[in-house]
Amino acid sequence: MTSHDPGIGFAPDPTIDLQGSPNRIGPKLPIPHLGIEPDKVKPWWFVLGIVLGQMGIFVGLMGPATVSIAYKAQTLTDDPAQQATITAFAIAPGALAAVIFNAVGGRISDRTTGRFGRRRPWIIAGILGMTLSLLLIAVAPGALLMAIGWFLAQATANMAFAAFTASLSDQLPKRQYGKVSGFVNIAANVAVMVATWMVPVFKDNMVMLFMVPALLGLVMVVIYAFMLPEPVLTQNRHPFNLVQLITTFWRNPIRYPDFALAWGGRFMIILASYMFTTFRLQYMTNHLGLEAGSATTAVATGVTIYTVAAMVASLGGGWLSDKIGRRKSLVAVSILVFGIGTYMLLHADTVSAFYVVEAIMGLAYGVYGAVDLALVLEVLPNREEVGKDLGVFNIANALPQSLAPAFGGFLLANLGNGTNFTALLVGALIASVIGAVLTMFIRSVK
Repeated sequence: MTSHDPGIGFAPDPTIDLQGSPNRIGPKLPIPHLGIEPDKVKPWWFVLGIVLGQMGIFVGLMGPATVSIAYKAQTLTDDPAQQATITAFAIAPGALAAVIFNAVGGRISDRTTGRFGRRRPWIIAGILGMTLSLLLIAVAPGALLMAIGWFLAQATANMAFAAFTASLSDQLPKRQYGKVSGFVNIAANVAVMVATWMVPVFKDNMVMLFMVPALLGLVMVVIYAFMLPEPVLTQNRHPFNLVQLITTFWRNPIRYPDFALAWGGRFMIILASYMFTTFRLQYMTNHLGLEAGSATTAVATGVTIYTVAAMVASLGGGWLSDKIGRRKSLVAVSILVFGIGTYMLLHADTVSAFYVVEAIMGLAYGVYGAVDLALVLEVLPNREEVGKDLGVFNIANALPQSLAPAFGGFLLANLGNGTNFTALLVGALIASVIGAVLTMFIRSVK
């Protein structure tokens, strides 16, 4: 049996006891199963709950991340330079919080004992903390409190997200990974669009701007949390001490090479993606020569095209990976196509051509987003530490988002004089090629 096996054949573990669970579902089960029969497909209503949980976290958090914080900065000063400074100052601490608390949150949820289960308490506490933190940002009079609020929002939201993601591995059978991963990816994209659309509706009321998506997200996440049929961990065999804390952010790549390769593939495509999206507006004004107003409209339209294409591809990609039983090749090809798309932007000389490339990149990323989660669930090193391992993996999401603006800005400023995007987009292509190659070296998944 390989390390990524979903747990069929394990002997019962005496540390799992369903007798005290609020959702008793049967006799004692081995910890890798965590409350489900290994081959039993989850019903549609539970999959709907998963979709609600994913949408809830993203709709509450991504509006502020993409638009609302920058908009609030504009209400604090009329100086564009100060607006940019306030936005950067407020957002920067959040990336650090995302890296730390996603991993720590997963590790803690692995070890949580109590009558409400391992994941449920952290899902609910995290989403409540995020809601209160966003309220702090809404009423903050300046950049410092905005930064504190965003750090706390990212910390608590990532605690919830770590427990939520771990619950998917706990509950889903292997043959359902692809389809559900597709729905999860669609939910994330829809949430970002919904959160963005709320900005023009509530832009005149700062509290409503932050709290309407936050409260909507709170309701959806709590619904999922109470649908979750969790067994109870009555005894923690792995105490959380200083050594455990230090190793929270680490899995030995020599011992777990497939996990490390999947981590590297995710890091590279996120790096490639943010190398472009960070400078998308400058690309429109400098490469395509649009005025600022027209560039903003074109970017919004391009993002919509990208999102719709990604949603369609997510559903098809997840279904296909389950149908053919192959994940590695689909992930690698989608990363490579995404990278080719970034290179094609160099040869897009019209807005229409830009839209076509956005659609291609959206299709590629949609397939990637759907299938890669399924692949990751198959290469997790330790079925008893799913939360910790997914937390480590999610560092590959957060870290490149922080590095890409600096790395891309260096390429653009020093090799492109701020207007030539060749080095930037070729760099994104190279990162994607590396990610695709790393993925193809995974051996335990087809």
